[in-house]
Amino acid sequence: MLRADDQRWILQWTAGVWLVFGLAPNIVAGLGDPELWPYWSSALVCVLALSYGIALRFPASRTWFLGVLVVGVGVGAFLRGGNAALFIVSVPHFWIFAGGPRRAIELSGAAAVSAVAGAVLRTGEVLTGNVVVTVLGYLASVLLGLAVLRVVRRSEERAARLDAELRATREQLASAHRREGAVEERERLAREIHDTLAQGFASIVVLAEAARSGLGEHDDHTSARQLRSIELTARENLAEARALVGASPAAGVVSGSIAETLRRTLDRFREDTGITTHDELTDIDCDQQTRIGLLRATQESLANVRKHAAASTVGLVLSEHPHGIELEITDDGRGFTVADSRGFGLDGMRRRLSELGGDLTITSSPGDGTRVLALLPPTAARHAEEGAG
Repeated sequence: MLRADDQRWILQWTAGVWLVFGLAPNIVAGLGDPELWPYWSSALVCVLALSYGIALRFPASRTWFLGVLVVGVGVGAFLRGGNAALFIVSVPHFWIFAGGPRRAIELSGAAAVSAVAGAVLRTGEVLTGNVVVTVLGYLASVLLGLAVLRVVRRSEERAARLDAELRATREQLASAHRREGAVEERERLAREIHDTLAQGFASIVVLAEAARSGLGEHDDHTSARQLRSIELTARENLAEARALVGASPAAGVVSGSIAETLRRTLDRFREDTGITTHDELTDIDCDQQTRIGLLRATQESLANVRKHAAASTVGLVLSEHPHGIELEITDDGRGFTVADSRGFGLDGMRRRLSELGGDLTITSSPGDGTRVLALLPPTAARHAEEGAG
């Protein structure tokens, strides 16, 4: 199927050729005819031109126009004693307006017969140059029309195949996007579970073991404190689980001041582990996702200290600078070789901070402790301030 612009261009081109090489020569040639013949030539041109204009304006009348064209070609041949040029430049109209190749061949054949009949009636001769050119022109038009139609059909088939391939590719791409979205969602849930539930359950296990040991030693005060920590951790895990099931990872996780939230987290860590802690926490206004990112980075770092560092002191510093928000967690533990470190928690921290436009730097070496520095861009804090304003 040709585009609308292509169809319009073809109509304009055929109309121009028809006017210049078909209709106009009839008017010019008719000026030298005797008596009333010039008026008949002009009248023929006017009727054909008017019929063509009506056919363009009202597509339903195109069959009627082709009938007028068949008669008009015969009349033109009669007036001129043969008018092969008018027939040849009129042939494209049959292929454009007939609605199919068979009908185009039939109607253009009728026009050829009409042109030959008009010439023979006027001259009384059959084998004239105009007659021969008309017949040859008809045969050539049939061959050319069928060839062009074949090319057009092949182009349409090719376009249909390309369209089908494009649709299939789009469906595959959409399916890939859905799979990618599912993978990203699984990774997000895995990261949330690791950062919250898994760490909470690990703390419960450690506290429960310590409480059991304390009961054996009749240390009721310490055991009571540890049991209270177990209860609080279990309650927090339950809230986190409800948030995850409710598909709202941000719901109820961080509320109030971020500095107070981090301080409570550090205090709980000190109570559970007995490790000395110190903090310098600036109260920063930031959006919810940034608050969650800071909290998760703190929780993961403290969990790593609990499990691996064997540290005696942990420091937590939160500060705001022109270049962004900095969160620093340090410990004086055994340290490790950063290049050899592989773990879901560290990778999860990096990915979470990267999603917020931030960065994570870990500095450590065996025997020298560890420094974790999380840097977030200042835009998050600015957005929070603008929203408050």
